[in-house]
Amino acid sequence: MTSFRHDEGARALARLAYRTLEPYHLAAYFGPHVDATREELGIGWLGAYTGMRAAPLGSVPGEVVAATFHGFRPAAVTKAWGLALSRHTPGGLDEVRTRCLDLGLREALGDAVDSPGLTDLVARLRPVLDALDPGGRPLAAAFAAQGWPDAPHLALWHASALWREWRGDGHVAVLTGAGLRPLEALVLYDAWVRDTRPAEAGSRGRPFLQPTRKWTDEEWAEAIDALCGAGLLARDTDDPALTEAGRRLRDHLEDATDDASAAAWVGVEDAEALLTAVRPFAKRVIDTGWLPGTTDRR
Repeated sequence: MTSFRHDEGARALARLAYRTLEPYHLAAYFGPHVDATREELGIGWLGAYTGMRAAPLGSVPGEVVAATFHGFRPAAVTKAWGLALSRHTPGGLDEVRTRCLDLGLREALGDAVDSPGLTDLVARLRPVLDALDPGGRPLAAAFAAQGWPDAPHLALWHASALWREWRGDGHVAVLTGAGLRPLEALVLYDAWVRDTRPAEAGSRGRPFLQPTRKWTDEEWAEAIDALCGAGLLARDTDDPALTEAGRRLRDHLEDATDDASAAAWVGVEDAEALLTAVRPFAKRVIDTGWLPGTTDRR
């Protein structure tokens, strides 16, 4: 295991930023407004998800989208992206995502959508996120190139997307550096969720991950075999469990991801207070009940 560049305080801020901003970001992918948008696009669940998330990349090959998504079955993403582009342009998909978010966030925020505090919050977040180094972070760079929306509730979503994808690109680099293939990373994560948060295993583990990421039972079993062979999982129970080495690796991956994203908050004055100011707006999204497995993260 390598040493970390940033201290625990900086890594803790990165963890706090993820927990705080992620629920607001997920308004693009869950809720009745998203269901209606999916019907409008007419390209199925994965086609709509892939189209709206990857649209900022432009008309790249599906293999590029699959590489940036990492945890999804590449053939499924490539097919879904091809279907999205067969009926819509990337710019059109961006417009649909914006309309979808406008509808959903207005419903979630209610009267808070016109809050002066929301405008002030975006003004404070913008210089922090504009300063992110896009090197090696393709999805974050693509979203950054789109520019900031004028409406504060959409600008806060843009901030959450920049952070989410910037952190996510770093997470993919961490997984790759550890020698984990996409499905192996998911299977290891499933075992870690069952070990550390058993109550959330149904909404965050294999029952959710395998069908949404489109992996087959055979492929999942092959990944289990590979991780057992590497000494990271053991077949002591019906569901393979983490070994001590597997637990150490998985915990390290979380810490390394925090370290890879901590630079965003180093030197930011009152960073914790800034993230605290996001919570009332993120909680409005949580309280809708749209997000699977999401609880109040205060």
